[in-house]
Amino acid sequence: MLSVRSLTDAPVSTAALSSPPVTSPIAIRIAIFVATVWEFAAVKAAIPGGRMDKMQGRPRYCAAVDGGECWVIQTGVGPQRAHAAARDVLSRQDFSLAVSSGFACALRPAAIGDILIGTKAAAIHSGGPLDYLEVDGEERQRWCVLLNETEAAGYAASGSFISSDRIVYRAEEKVALAERTRATGLDMESAALASEAKTAQVPFLIVRSVSDLVMEELPLDFNLFLRPTGWLKGVGAVLAHPSSLLGLNRLRRQSAVAAAALTRQLRTLLTARFGTMSDSPMTR
Repeated sequence: MLSVRSLTDAPVSTAALSSPPVTSPIAIRIAIFVATVWEFAAVKAAIPGGRMDKMQGRPRYCAAVDGGECWVIQTGVGPQRAHAAARDVLSRQDFSLAVSSGFACALRPAAIGDILIGTKAAAIHSGGPLDYLEVDGEERQRWCVLLNETEAAGYAASGSFISSDRIVYRAEEKVALAERTRATGLDMESAALASEAKTAQVPFLIVRSVSDLVMEELPLDFNLFLRPTGWLKGVGAVLAHPSSLLGLNRLRRQSAVAAAALTRQLRTLLTARFGTMSDSPMTR
C-alpha cells in the first residue's frame, strides 16, 4: 500500500493507482437478536464458522452463509436494551431480515423446547390496547415457507407475541395475559425489536423456543436480579426459601432443553435456506 508521503513526494503513474480489488456484494444479511448469554450461545451454535467481536460494547457473532452473512447480537434483557441495540445495528447496514430469538413463555398448550413463530408483536400495558407491529418482506416470507416445509420444524404454534417490561413469573398473571391477548408467546424484547425493525423498514420475524409454560410458576421473582442492587435481594430470597433451589434447578434443565431445540431448529432452517454451512472460520 502506498503511503501519503510517496503520493506527494514522487510522481506516480496512473497504473500504480489501481482500484482496490472488487469484493462480492453481500446479497443477504440477517440480524438475529438475543437477550442473554445462554440464548446467544444457543443461536451461535447453529451457525458454524463465524467470528466474535463487539459492536457498541455488545457481543456480536458474524458468520458467512451462501451469498450473505448472519449476525447474532446480544442485546441485554428488557425492552430498553433491545430498542438501543436494534437501533444501533439496523442503522449501520442494510438487512434482509431481523429475527427476535431466544427463549419464551408459551401462552398456548406446548411442551418445553417447542418452537414458537411470531409474525407480529405488541408491548403490553396495564389495561391498555395492544398495538401489534408487523413488518413483512421477501426474506421473511421465505423463512415462513421453510418453517412450514421443514420436516424437523415441529413448532407448536405461530401467531402473535406480547412483550412485557418485566419478567412475568406468576402463573395466575400468565393465564390472565393469555386469556386477554390470545397471543402465542410472551417475552420481554420482541415488541421493541419489531418497533426498530419497522422504523428501519427491515422485515421482522420471531423464532423462539419454549422455556416455561403458561400454567407454570417460576421459582422466584427474577426481576430482583435485573435491578442494579437486586442481586443481594435475589440471593436473600433464595436463602429465605430454600425450596426455590429445586425450582431453579428445574428451570435450568428446561432452559437447556430449550437451548438445544433452538440450535437444532435454526441450524435446520439456515441449512434449508442457504445450503450446508462451512465450519471454516470467517475471514471477511
